[in-house]
Amino acid sequence: MIVRNEEAYIADALKSVQGLADEIVVVDTGSSDRTVEIAREYGARVHFMEWQNDFAAAR
Repeated sequence: MIVRNEEAYIADALKSVQGLADEIVVVDTGSSDRTVEIAREYGARVHFMEWQNDFAAAR
C-alpha cells in the first residue's frame, strides 16, 4: 500500500487484507499523523519514500 496521512482509513484497509497475504508492505510517503504506527500495529512492514508524484516509483 502506498500511503500518506491515512490514519482514518488504514486500519480498516489492513483488516480487510489480513489473512489473505503472507506479508503486508506499506510505503509511507511522508505521513505526519499516526499512519505508520497503525500500520505497524497490524504487522505491516513499513518503508519510507519521499513522494515524487509517481506511483510507479513508489511501487
